[in-house]
Amino acid sequence: MGVKQKSKSLKSSKNKLSNTFLQLEVLNGQAVVDQQFEPFANKVKSLGFSNGLTSTKIDVFQINIGKLCNQTCAHCHVDAGPDRKEENMSRETLEHCLATIKAYKIPIVDITGGAPEMNAHFRWFVEECYALGAKVMNRCNLTILRANKKYYDLPEFFAKNKVEVVSSLPYFTKTRTDSQRGDGVFNDSIEALQMLNEVGYGMPNSDLVLNLVYNPSGAYLPGNQEELESEFKRQLKRRYNIEFHNLFAITNLPISRFLDYLLETENYESYMTDLVEAYNPATVEGLMCRNTISVSWDGFIYDCDFNQMLDLKSAVKGNHISTFDMEEYLSRKVVLNQHCYGCTAGSGSSCGGEIS
Repeated sequence: MGVKQKSKSLKSSKNKLSNTFLQLEVLNGQAVVDQQFEPFANKVKSLGFSNGLTSTKIDVFQINIGKLCNQTCAHCHVDAGPDRKEENMSRETLEHCLATIKAYKIPIVDITGGAPEMNAHFRWFVEECYALGAKVMNRCNLTILRANKKYYDLPEFFAKNKVEVVSSLPYFTKTRTDSQRGDGVFNDSIEALQMLNEVGYGMPNSDLVLNLVYNPSGAYLPGNQEELESEFKRQLKRRYNIEFHNLFAITNLPISRFLDYLLETENYESYMTDLVEAYNPATVEGLMCRNTISVSWDGFIYDCDFNQMLDLKSAVKGNHISTFDMEEYLSRKVVLNQHCYGCTAGSGSSCGGEIS
C-alpha cells in the first residue's frame, strides 16, 4: 500500500480510532490492539479506588466555547480550525453555564477553544463571570491578538476583567514554533506577548497573570517543567524582552490530530509504551478530572477536556449543563480509558502542567 493509500486508510478510520482506543484497525488488516497494555482502570483500582475514580470537589468549570480558530495546529487535540464555524457555543448554553457557576459558587472558570475569543458571546461571558466574582482563565493562542483589528484591544479587555491569560507557545524559536503551528505564528506570538507585557501582564509583582503552555513537537514526553520554565524565561527575556509568570508543560495525548500523526509515522505503539512505562501512581490523586467539570460547545458534560474530544461523556443521567446536578456529578465514577496514561506519565500532566 502506497503512502497516499495509507494516509486515506488511516483517515477513514479516524473516528473509530479516536473513540475507542481498544482496536486500532490499520494497514492490510493488521491491528494494533492497545489492550496489550494493562487497562488504566486497573492501575486506579490497585491504588485503593476499588469503586473507580471519583471527584473530590469541583473547583474548575472548564468550558470549550467553540472549535472555531484562526490557526490549524498540527497536534491540536481539539481538531480546531477556521472551518469549524458551526461548533460554537450559543448564548442560551452560556447562560446555563453561568447559572451553574452562580448556583454552586464554582471559583474558577477556564475558557478554552479553538480560539475562544472568536465566539460572538465571549466578552459578554467573561464580564458576567467576573461580575460573579469568579477567577477567569482564558486559553489564548496569542496570534488571535494580531489576527484582526477587532481583537487588538483584547489585552486591555483582559486586564479590565482580571483575566488570567494562559498562552500557547511551543518554543522560543521560530523554526520549532512555526513547524508545529504554521508559518508566521512565532512572530505574531512574540508581538502578542509584548502587547500583553505593555498592559502589565506577566511583569514581576503584577496581579495580571500570564502563563505559557509548552507541548512537545514530536512523539516524546515533555522535559522537566521547572527547567523548561527557566530556559524559556531566560531566552524570551534576552531575545525579546518578554516576561511571563509560569510555564505549564503538558503531555500530548494520543487524540485527534496527534493520534493521526502517531499512526502515520508508525509511532503509536512506541509512544503508548513510553506513556505506560512512565506511569506514576503519585499523580492520580491530583488528576484534573477529580476537581473539574468540562463542558463542550453544545453543553454536554465530560470529566476532562480530553474525554470531551473523544466524546466520552460523564457517567451521569443529566450529562448536559441545562440539567446539571452537583450531587449527582460528585458521586459519579470518572470515565477512564487508555489515553489517561498520558496524564499520569512522569510528573503527570493537566491543564495546569505537572501534577507532582
